[in-house]
Amino acid sequence: MNSHAPNIRPVIRQLDEATANRIAAGEVVERPASAVKELVENALDAGATRIDIAIQDGGRRLIRVCDDGCGMAPEDLPLALSRHATSKIDGTDLLAIRSFGFRGEALPSLGAVGRLTITSRMRGGEGAVIAVAGGKLAPVRPSASNPGTVVELRDLFFATPARLKFLRGDRAETMAVAECVRRLAMAEPFVGFTLSADGKEIFRADAEQGELFDALQIRLSRVMGRDFIDNCIPLDAERDGLGLAGFAALPTYSRGTAVAQHVYVNGRPVRDKLLTGALRAGYMDVLASGRHPAAVLYLSCDPQLVDVNVHPAKAEVRFRDPQGARGLVVSALRHGLAGAGHRASSTLGDATMAAFRAEPAAPVVASPAYQMDYRPSGAAIRASLDLQAPVPGFAEAPSARAEEPADAPAEAPLGAARAQIHENYIIAQTADGLVIVDQHAAHERLVYERLKAQAAATGIARQALLIPEILDLPEADAARILSVANDLADLGLVIEPFGGGAVAVREVPAMLVKLDLRALIRDILDDLSDQGVSDRLRGRLDAVLSSMACHGSVRSGRRMSADEMNALLRDMERTPRSGQCNHGRPTWVKLRLSDIERLFGRKD
Repeated sequence: MNSHAPNIRPVIRQLDEATANRIAAGEVVERPASAVKELVENALDAGATRIDIAIQDGGRRLIRVCDDGCGMAPEDLPLALSRHATSKIDGTDLLAIRSFGFRGEALPSLGAVGRLTITSRMRGGEGAVIAVAGGKLAPVRPSASNPGTVVELRDLFFATPARLKFLRGDRAETMAVAECVRRLAMAEPFVGFTLSADGKEIFRADAEQGELFDALQIRLSRVMGRDFIDNCIPLDAERDGLGLAGFAALPTYSRGTAVAQHVYVNGRPVRDKLLTGALRAGYMDVLASGRHPAAVLYLSCDPQLVDVNVHPAKAEVRFRDPQGARGLVVSALRHGLAGAGHRASSTLGDATMAAFRAEPAAPVVASPAYQMDYRPSGAAIRASLDLQAPVPGFAEAPSARAEEPADAPAEAPLGAARAQIHENYIIAQTADGLVIVDQHAAHERLVYERLKAQAAATGIARQALLIPEILDLPEADAARILSVANDLADLGLVIEPFGGGAVAVREVPAMLVKLDLRALIRDILDDLSDQGVSDRLRGRLDAVLSSMACHGSVRSGRRMSADEMNALLRDMERTPRSGQCNHGRPTWVKLRLSDIERLFGRKD
């Protein structure tokens, strides 16, 4: 205790309701997007089939949410503006929550920091309106209105002006509101949404029809774009009472940030470290460095198996079996990506076509090339047409026709090999275009998948340490690392308790004998503390296998025969994840014949 502090007796006071509401608002309403989220969720809980949102000045001046839900009776309006009053739960079981809202804090919090007006009418009942400004409640008045509820929030944070200084510009706040509405729209395909900013409609999603999965697919194509749906794989898995559905994009359809990742638990959009970590783990060895997967995942379970009452904003959840939830996501993603086989993003071809530019004529410079398919009468044709001698590096003058090799299936997805250029790229002809394959990158993935399959079949070979390495850790860290000792042993790292906070490392993976064990254990502990699980060791083992595959694959610069090239194409069609190399880059690009013809002006 500070001896220089004055001897003052602390006075404990009961905060008045207005102050308590303003404090609560700090947890629930961080910015206009937070207010929109709470109001739209209330509309969804009311059974609305259409929700119209309008904002002005990024939500500072006005937020209006209109819905066609069940509405409220006039006598219930004052109660709706009192703290911890809700129609969502009765308080008997906080783990049986099936609605978005349940805490009874949003409306009184908004009324404490802004000017709030609620106009509502139940079907067959009388309409009424109530207003509250800075926590001061006005009496209920009759009002003519349509069935449903209209909530207007004006002058957000006028009662707490210091909060206004922490808001960003109008454009940034509008974008945050739009992202909030899009996230909710992706969870509710049978509800129509519109969002207007300063009188201009910036988002619209009409209610979808049909089966849920089909409706979700159409809604996602409207919200995330058709390219996402065209380049994703559907997910449908279940384990121990937990279900997973959704769509995960191909690794070659990745983003520079995590903005295209959306996770829902029982329809609620969440940002959960455990689930986002599982999403990263599912794509662990198929993404390029610095790239992020695009995915929309819907997890569903009995409400008793997940706690949504973790934070007032309700954006975090806690599963009763977190490792089971993570394992379901990781396994479903890996299985789905493996099933995608040789698929690569369709947008790669579009990007390739866009890269073509007309360039000024320049002297022809010979470059090494190997033409596989050519006409044997090339010399005679040159003589009869008075053609110049072939460019050095070609076996014969390139032919306008090619005979398909007998062992290449006519309808093979990657087509029949026709040529090899720059002794690294295979040109294959398909029924509707052509495919360009990076021979080294493709074979690297094929070898890598074989090595992983062998390691899974025979287990990770271990190397016993002559002298066990003893690591002194805080007792909490020692307990944490020992709790996953069995998982680490499956990967070749054997650790045992050594008394107190010490652990002994007795065996290491044979492929990683030069491990910095202290750094590895520290990284694993950081992962466990942050996510409750670690893929650090698995990632290092995969990196070694990837390096081995790189050195054992077909090198750039090697000439390949027709049979070798076609064998590579067929292997790619059979091998999981062959659409991208070990570093996440595409192994092949397809150009549609129609696009090529358009490039040369043969089609409009």
